[in-house]
Amino acid sequence: MSNVHTKTLAQLAAGLRAKEFSSAELTRLFLDRIEASQPVLNAFISVTREQALAAAEAADRELAASRGGTLTGVPIAHKDIFCTAGVRTTCGSRMLDNFVSPYDATLVAKLKAAGVVMLGKANMDEFAMGSSNETSYYGPVRNPWNTDLVPGGSSGGSAAAVAARLAPAATATDTGGSIRQPAALCGVTGLKPTYGRVSRYGMIAFASSLDQGGIITTTAQDAALILREMAGFDANDSTSVDTPVPDYAASLNAPLAGLKIGLLKEFFDKGLDPENERRIREALATYEKLGATLREVSLPNLPLSVPAYYVVAPAECSSNLARFDGVRFGHRCKEPRDLLDLYKRSRGEGFGAEVKRRIMTGTYVLSAGYYDAYYLKAQKVRQLITTDFTRAFGEVDVLMGPTTPTTAFAIGAKTSDPITMYLNDIYTIGANLAGLPAMSIPCGFVQGLPVGLQLVGPHFSEAKLLNVAHLYQRETEWHTRVPERYA
Repeated sequence: MSNVHTKTLAQLAAGLRAKEFSSAELTRLFLDRIEASQPVLNAFISVTREQALAAAEAADRELAASRGGTLTGVPIAHKDIFCTAGVRTTCGSRMLDNFVSPYDATLVAKLKAAGVVMLGKANMDEFAMGSSNETSYYGPVRNPWNTDLVPGGSSGGSAAAVAARLAPAATATDTGGSIRQPAALCGVTGLKPTYGRVSRYGMIAFASSLDQGGIITTTAQDAALILREMAGFDANDSTSVDTPVPDYAASLNAPLAGLKIGLLKEFFDKGLDPENERRIREALATYEKLGATLREVSLPNLPLSVPAYYVVAPAECSSNLARFDGVRFGHRCKEPRDLLDLYKRSRGEGFGAEVKRRIMTGTYVLSAGYYDAYYLKAQKVRQLITTDFTRAFGEVDVLMGPTTPTTAFAIGAKTSDPITMYLNDIYTIGANLAGLPAMSIPCGFVQGLPVGLQLVGPHFSEAKLLNVAHLYQRETEWHTRVPERYA
């Protein structure tokens, strides 16, 4: 079993079918790696060893009988925002520290039906609010490339787990960049599908018009295999889109000759670290060698994405988190004097500082007298940004640029300045406001730290994005690199 942990999910799936190892052996290997790394990385909130081994043994029986699908027996992690029946689902918050879900999220149920084994629940920023995975009630996740640095957020646990090869893949969510940004800072592949492509049922809501479930893997091929199982219409989710799910793996090797790549002018600005830009330019040169053509594209309203997002997202968060009141489920204060005291102390004790900040902001922008000035205006700006993207995709097939302005920063470096922290998502938020699919793939290193290249496509163009990412990964080896301590 030496170096099995460094294999891609596709290679592990093939190895299981070829009887090179069993799902139980594979699952035990990853569980042991999680246990050994947990004191340093803190990538998990819950590890489901017993359930994982039982599921692995069931998968082995299916494989022995020549049954099961492509992913049968492959172990993965779930971000702790997805409800999992009989397993604690905390959202990284004290508010849900004792919540055990009675049902599976649709995404979890679909992957379970595909034979996937759940290793545990990955750490995350509280209620997915954060860009560094420092707001978790369970402590910060650390970046496997340098444990003094953040892994990015809010899906930092998922990204760190895949980067350190504690799991070949992990589910994640993206509200303003929370899949792509940690994927970039940890040197892995992150895919945010089109809004409505993957069901949000059972995914605890932060901002309902922006949240989207997705996946973090080492390769685009792995992401294609998992998205094929995750995607699809769900009657339980009113925002789920009823459109056929293609075989994303089937078109991975389509040639890129004639591909028109748009370079987002607004992303190559003074805020972008020059060394990061150099890595991005080198990646674009690789695409030119593969037959693609480059042209600069301007989205004039894109710089307004951060202020628009930080009105819309807190407004929706204020509404969604009103249900956590100490009455029905979640944290409840001790010996409340009356109903008002129950509400105030349960919410005051249960929520962390960043969540409180966003609830207060959202309540303010929705209040009488301010709704038109802030929330309505932000929604109008959102439509302008969406129109800019639509216009751009009339000229090019895919947009590219950096995922983040810099490489990973130090733990604690930005916690005292929320605005600086929010600006770390400056390149990712636009795709969420427009509901577009987007990816981040590794494209190099700066002083030993990973850099991510972002790809954005038109609605439901995941197959094209995965194809474009896969052919780049065939030409390069950035995605194969593993932090030395975890190799």
